[in-house]
Amino acid sequence: MKSALRITVIAVGLGAALAGVPAFAQDKEPAMTGKTAMGPVLTDAKGMTLYVFDKDSAGKSACNGPCATNWPPLMAPASAKPMGKYSVVTRDDGSRQWAYDGKPLYAWAKDAKPGDTTGDGVNNVWHVAKP
Repeated sequence: MKSALRITVIAVGLGAALAGVPAFAQDKEPAMTGKTAMGPVLTDAKGMTLYVFDKDSAGKSACNGPCATNWPPLMAPASAKPMGKYSVVTRDDGSRQWAYDGKPLYAWAKDAKPGDTTGDGVNNVWHVAKP
């Protein structure tokens, strides 16, 4: 019985990873806190730093198209529900994105490894997301 359960859990996690959606249990927060040279920051499931965008309005992402290629949104599954300071915003294409304190969360394509914060200050409108 244990091996069947393990295979199911692995398959669910792998399916979520292939779909580009973090495999978070619904009772877990969608981002974690990581340590960087800038202090604690929010990170995705891979430990990559998350960012907020000054041009977003509360509950609305302004980063679409080529912007979202450079700043991949932290996507939320269809079943995602708000929890604590986390909420879900609907993007222009209808997909769902996690937000913290109403600010949509993004990764930065040029961060190479966990702990990198190279996106902070880009164009004076991108900033690390702090818990």
